[in-house]
Amino acid sequence: MKTKLCLVTFALLCPLLWTGCATAPHVVESPNEKIRSMDPDTDDFATVGNVMVQSMLQSPSFEKYNANKRAILYVGHIVNDTHIPMGKLDTELLTKKIRIALNQSGKTFTDMTGQNNPDFRLNGKVIETYIPHGDTRQRTYSFQLSLMNPQGLAVWEDEKAITLQKTRGTF
Repeated sequence: MKTKLCLVTFALLCPLLWTGCATAPHVVESPNEKIRSMDPDTDDFATVGNVMVQSMLQSPSFEKYNANKRAILYVGHIVNDTHIPMGKLDTELLTKKIRIALNQSGKTFTDMTGQNNPDFRLNGKVIETYIPHGDTRQRTYSFQLSLMNPQGLAVWEDEKAITLQKTRGTF
């Protein structure tokens, strides 16, 4: 009977020991990159979108455009090349943030159809790199955008990465 009671007690305590030794998802600021829990969220999309739009608007491609002449820009598809299904990693969040910022800049109109002879087309991709190392799991999501003129020449490109990290328990 004592053996059975010990086995039941041990079986009930194992899950507590297992979860008690893992680190909770956390944010750690690094001089090079942002390290947090394992999945990107809407704040990540907003941050990446804003940083990339500012980079794009400061490029020489937009020098001739001002409040009197705005570029027509078609924001195309952002490819999800990650393990996260489309419903959970909604690239429309990123494209919406980009369209809003571009329209508010006063330098562009965003074309929703691609049929208005746009001056530029914006396409992109989200790529995931997974690196397990001991008890640490790390995923880096690289957001890549390319701005092309009507001839298909890339006139601006940028890439921003977000690294997300978590440590598992040792038991």
